[in-house]
Amino acid sequence: MAPRFLVRAVGKIIARPVRRRLRQFEAACGDPQATQIQLLGRILDFQADTGFGRDHAFKTIAGVADFRRNVPIGPYDYHAPYIARMQNGEINALVADPVVHMFALTSGTTAARKLIPITPSYLASYRQGWNIWGLRAMRDHRPIILRPIVQLAGDPEEYRTPAGIPCGNLSGLTVTMQKRIIKWLYCVPGASGKIKDSAARYYVALLFSIRKQIGMLLSANPSTLVQLARTMETHQESLIRDLFDGTLTPPSPIPDFVRTALLPKLKKDADRARLLEAAARRDGALRPSAVWEPAKTLIGTWTGGSVGPYLRQLPRYYADTPIRDLGLLASEGRMTLPLEDATPAGVLDVTTHYFEFVPEGEIDSPNPTVLGAHELEDGKSYFILLTTGAGLYRYHISDLVRVNGFFHKTPKLEFLGKGNRFANLTGEKLSEHQVTQAMDVVCRATGQTISAYSLAPCWDESRPYYGVFAEECDWPANRDATPFLHALEKSLGDQNIEYDAKRQSGRLGPVRLMVVPTGVWAKWDRDRLDKTGGSPEQYKHPCLIGDTNFRATMSVLREVEAGV
Repeated sequence: MAPRFLVRAVGKIIARPVRRRLRQFEAACGDPQATQIQLLGRILDFQADTGFGRDHAFKTIAGVADFRRNVPIGPYDYHAPYIARMQNGEINALVADPVVHMFALTSGTTAARKLIPITPSYLASYRQGWNIWGLRAMRDHRPIILRPIVQLAGDPEEYRTPAGIPCGNLSGLTVTMQKRIIKWLYCVPGASGKIKDSAARYYVALLFSIRKQIGMLLSANPSTLVQLARTMETHQESLIRDLFDGTLTPPSPIPDFVRTALLPKLKKDADRARLLEAAARRDGALRPSAVWEPAKTLIGTWTGGSVGPYLRQLPRYYADTPIRDLGLLASEGRMTLPLEDATPAGVLDVTTHYFEFVPEGEIDSPNPTVLGAHELEDGKSYFILLTTGAGLYRYHISDLVRVNGFFHKTPKLEFLGKGNRFANLTGEKLSEHQVTQAMDVVCRATGQTISAYSLAPCWDESRPYYGVFAEECDWPANRDATPFLHALEKSLGDQNIEYDAKRQSGRLGPVRLMVVPTGVWAKWDRDRLDKTGGSPEQYKHPCLIGDTNFRATMSVLREVEAGV
C-alpha cells in the first residue's frame, strides 16, 4: 500500500477532473431531452461525411423526426456491410475518426460474434462512464480509495482483419492504454489475457492478487467471481507455496512468452504466505473473505437479468463484501451508471450516447412507438436502441430494460434480459426475466440453493410441460422436490398470467425437475463459448431455452414431477 500522503496527492490529481464531469453529468440529468438532442446533433455532424452518413443523408437531418425517417431501427446485420468495408481498410465507411484501434468482439451469448469498432471517440465515452462510476463508488466506500484493483483482462488481439486491424477483447486494449498513474493500481498483468486455458488464467490472476489487500474486484459476470473463489479453494496449497517461493505453477501450461513476462513481477512474500496458510487452517479452506477484508473491498459485477444463481453463491465466498452493479454495458457501449449499492438499476448515461426506446409489446410491430429518454414511465419495460459516436445508429441490441425510478429527470434502468429469450408452447410466451424472477422468489422462500439451471419446454403429445434442468449436487436422490416444484408452479403463474391460465385449463402440464449430472452446466457453457468464440467474462448463461428438442440433448439422471 502506498504512503497515505501519496494516496491523498494522487487521489486529488485523479479526482478533480472526474468530479467536474460528475457535476456536469448530474446537471445533464436535470434536462435529458435537451442533453440528448444536442448530443444527437453533434454525432450526426461529426459522422455526416462517412459512407453511412452519406447513404442516410445526415446533412439533411434537422431534428429527431428527420433522423427517424432517414435511419431505420436495425440490428447488427444492418451495420455489418459497413463494418466489412472497415475491416478491409475503408475506415470512413462507418466512422469519421481517422483510426480504429481495434474491433471488439462481442460475447457471442446469443449469436455469432460481432465486431464493434473501437475509435478514439468510443474510448473517450467509455472512460468517462467508468470514471463517473468509479468516483461515486469511492465516495461511498472510502477504504477502497487507491487500493489495488483486480480485473481480468482478455486478449486484445485474437486475430487481425485483412487491413491489419486487431480484433479481440476490449478489456485487454484498455489495460494497455491506461495512464501510468492508474496502471500501477491493477493487480493482474495484461499479459495474462493471452492465457487461453481458464483454470490457468484464474490461477495467475489469484497469484498476483492475494499478495495485497485489494480495494475493488471487478468482473462483469458474477460467475467469474464464483470460479475465482473455487480456484482459490482447489489450489490453495499451490498458491500459498508460489507466494512463499516467488514461483509460478498454474494447474495447466501457459505460453512460454507469457511466463517470461510474468515471472519478473513475482516476488517472494513469506509473511503474507504464512498469514494465508493460517487463515486456510482456521477456516478449513482459503476463501476470498479471509484474503481480502470485506469492509475494505467492493465487488463490481452485474446483478440484473439471469445472474441470480451466481449472486446467491457470493456470500459463501466473499461474506458481506458490498456489491455495486457495473451497469448495463456491452461491447457496443455503456448504457447505464449505477450510483448505489445493492440495486441493478443505473442512471441512463445521457451524456455519451443517444438513446431511443420501444415499448416491450411493440418491438415486433412494423411501425412501433419510439420514445426518447424523457418520455419513459416508471415501472414500464422497453427495448433500448443506441446511437453512438462510434458508428452505431438506432442499434437494436435486444436488451429489455425496466424503468426503476428517476435520477433528477433521467430514468434509472434495470436490465431484465435479452428480448429474444422466450418460450411458447401454448401461447403463454414465457420470458427469461419471468423465469429468473420466479426462481429468485422460490429460492428465497424454500431455502433451496441452485448452482445453475435452465428452464426449457418439453414436448408431450398429450400435455406439454416445462422442465427445470438442475444439477445433482443441488438435488441428491433423497431430497423431496415436491415443495420446490409446487412453489415454482405458483411463482411462474404469478409472473405470467397466461402460464397460469394454461395450467388451469390443462393445456400445460406441471413443471418437472430434470436432474442432470454435477458439472454438466459448466461443460455446456464452455462448449457453447467454444462454438461462438465468446468471452467468458461477458457470457451470460441462459436461464430459459426455448427449444422443445433441448430435453433430448441432455443426459437426464432423474425426471421428477411434484408429488410423484
